[in-house]
Amino acid sequence: MIKVMKQIRDFLVYAQDIKKLKYVEEALRESEERYRRVVELSPIGIFIHDGNRVEFVNVAGIELLGAKSAEELIGKPVLDGIHPMDKEDVRKKLHLAREKGGFTPLKERKFIRMDGSEANVEVTTTLFPYKGKNMFLTFARDITERKQAEFLQKTVEENTKLLSEALEYDIVKMEFFSNISHELRTPLNVILASLQLLYLMPESCVDEANREKYYKYLYMMKQNGNRLLRLINNLIDITKIDSGYFQIRMENHNIVNIIENITLSVAEYIENKGISLIFDTDVEEKIMACDPDSMERIMLNLLSNAVKFTRTCGSIQVNIEDQGETVQISVKDTGIGIPTDKQKIIFERFRQVDKSLTRNHEGSGIGLSIVKSLVEMQGGTIFVKSEENRGSEFIMQFPVRILQEDEIMAEKENSTGQSMVERVRIEFSDIYA
Repeated sequence: MIKVMKQIRDFLVYAQDIKKLKYVEEALRESEERYRRVVELSPIGIFIHDGNRVEFVNVAGIELLGAKSAEELIGKPVLDGIHPMDKEDVRKKLHLAREKGGFTPLKERKFIRMDGSEANVEVTTTLFPYKGKNMFLTFARDITERKQAEFLQKTVEENTKLLSEALEYDIVKMEFFSNISHELRTPLNVILASLQLLYLMPESCVDEANREKYYKYLYMMKQNGNRLLRLINNLIDITKIDSGYFQIRMENHNIVNIIENITLSVAEYIENKGISLIFDTDVEEKIMACDPDSMERIMLNLLSNAVKFTRTCGSIQVNIEDQGETVQISVKDTGIGIPTDKQKIIFERFRQVDKSLTRNHEGSGIGLSIVKSLVEMQGGTIFVKSEENRGSEFIMQFPVRILQEDEIMAEKENSTGQSMVERVRIEFSDIYA
């Protein structure tokens, strides 16, 4: 026994402290878990692929392509989710990245979602070791909302520019209409004044044989001169209304008396056309704030339209109704009426019911638009009831209010100097006798 022990004199003992190894392994597992969570919870879509098939996709990538789960994407061709216009370029960029061992620069592209819709993304790709293979790691950030915001911003800027140009053009147009209207009215007034002087010449100054023709032609010239003056006045008023320079002079008046006087001023003219005129009111006096000049303009326009579209033996009725807080004024005729589908456009500027009416009845298509503006500037409303071949009724409603002394305008616009008779002639000038 002793002899054996003497022979075994040398031996090797190997011992290792695995505590540090355990710590390193645990730290590695924690690092991998953190890495996995970062990848899974990243708001940027992350794809791992070999250039052909998808090997891994995170939650953001699944949502970006509109899939329900990763299984719908893993194993599928990478280029299936790329817009057809980008596929060839993506294939070239991946090949270049693999050859040079680099990455593809950040670029905007379009992805095709599972439902076929498009998503705007920013994409970059780099080489990445995965499961022992050299794979591609692709990052894709959804910029669809940003692109939509940029598009909306661009659209707003373009529309703002167009609006600015339109407003500038509108100002130029209004200035042109205003200038040309004034330029036309000045010589026209001279012509009309000269015609008036010719009317006042003694009959002895005119050859008796040609006297009838002389006065006939004078009348025709004055009639058409008044038509031009009416059109020019309307154009001037349109530019004033559009630019905000048209003034309404509100004063306290008996509205019944104003409407009755205007109606009576055209009674003889209307009756000479073989049309009966009826004025009716349920109140004899109603003091309220209104602009007499604008009311005259409104009524003369509506009455001239009624005469224009009412045949001989027809009738025109003007009614005033006291409704307490409002006063209703209506002009009703038994004329040709207005088609239902055209009733919405009659108050639009430069619009007429149809071409046949334009040919058979004179007018510029701006009178009713001015009427509507004048009614609304006094706080009122206007609408029409009409039936073809039965007639039309234009109904206006004005609020009843009394102005205090300090509310009444101290300064009044200069009068045109025209008498009621002259204003009637101008307003009725496009209706031939």
